[in-house]
Amino acid sequence: MKLLKPFLIAVLLASTTLLFGHNIEREKIKSRLLELFPTAKIIPIENLEGYSQSFEIILNQLLDHKNPKKGTFEHHIYLSHSDFNKPMIIETEGYAARYVKNEVSNLLNANQVVVEYRFYGKSRPNPVPWEFLTNDQAMEDYHYIVGQLKKLYKNKWISTGISKGGETTLIYKSKYPNDVAIAIPYVAPLIDTQEDIRTTNHINSVGTKECREKVRDFQRALLLNRKAITAEIKNYATEKNMTFEEVTIEEALEYAALEFSFSFWQWSGKCEDIPDNSASPKELFDYMNAIVGISFYNDETYHDLLPSYYQHIRELGYYGFDFAPVEDLLQIVKSTSNKRFAPKDVNLDYNPKYIKEVRKFVETKGNKILYIYGGYDTWGACSPTPKENLDALKMVLPTGTHRTRIKHFPKADQEKIMASLERWLSAK
Repeated sequence: MKLLKPFLIAVLLASTTLLFGHNIEREKIKSRLLELFPTAKIIPIENLEGYSQSFEIILNQLLDHKNPKKGTFEHHIYLSHSDFNKPMIIETEGYAARYVKNEVSNLLNANQVVVEYRFYGKSRPNPVPWEFLTNDQAMEDYHYIVGQLKKLYKNKWISTGISKGGETTLIYKSKYPNDVAIAIPYVAPLIDTQEDIRTTNHINSVGTKECREKVRDFQRALLLNRKAITAEIKNYATEKNMTFEEVTIEEALEYAALEFSFSFWQWSGKCEDIPDNSASPKELFDYMNAIVGISFYNDETYHDLLPSYYQHIRELGYYGFDFAPVEDLLQIVKSTSNKRFAPKDVNLDYNPKYIKEVRKFVETKGNKILYIYGGYDTWGACSPTPKENLDALKMVLPTGTHRTRIKHFPKADQEKIMASLERWLSAK
């Protein structure tokens, strides 16, 4: 025991010194962040793997960047610090923020800041001032945040996002092309209209004819077993404490049947998993629930997604439901539009030019953009195609879904991707 005491004391002293050092570093970074954002709340939070200091920053963000007198809202962002000399990844979330280390931050061993989209998640005012939920206002949010943080993080900046977040990455790049050196959108659509026909064309041409027929048969089976599956939904709702007042269970079933073909190719594409005609109502419900998720239509999700549908109907565009497989079985749903899920009593006039201008920029001027897509993914039908003269790279995994990431590509493709990223990072 006498021999162990000096060792234990040394370990304790080293640990105390390390902790003290971390505390000093944390206070220094917090102080510098307060200089950049003097009215913000800076809250130390648990580190993600590979980071030494992390903070939740709650900004008093302007509602209207053209008129500061309109007031502010609390805007949540999450900063993960490793080294001021390393690159910085900004994740342009399309929805509520997910405090996780993204693939790009892992690949490039970089610092990371995750920005919650305005009016989503914890950054949602109550009530929502819908007139300020525009993409241009959101891009001003990003521009302000990046402009301030660049005073600390002076290495290369890379933007990334997934799905609607990837679309945000492209919009941001088109509006402020010099804010980031590289953009990496994952599975990002640029949608042409309120009901983009390209998604329906994709559903009716992707995969094999036999698989598409199984998808249609399953859609019909859901509504041919309406009474039994409605009972399954009610049981599930009771078990999960879900309520269906905004969208009734009967209506939710019809929307789930219509949605199934879109979601099947978006998330699965595994035809062998689709239940056949001998399946019980419980088996039909369970598979529909795994692919579509009946919770998508419950009151909580309905409320959470109001900002998303507002943006899609007003500026981003969306998809319409293909009635063809089940039109003779529908009893409640009368319109192919997703307007049903948008806020009521607000202006829902659509601007058809907004995303087309974004598409024009990224396809003709968008250099140093890495696009990642899955070939099965329904949203991939709305992907941009950069002109050949651009220094950009679009990678499509043939049987990939909306979950496609760089790590899912074959080794040779991963090497091609990394070679482009390394070349762009080393460029002056």
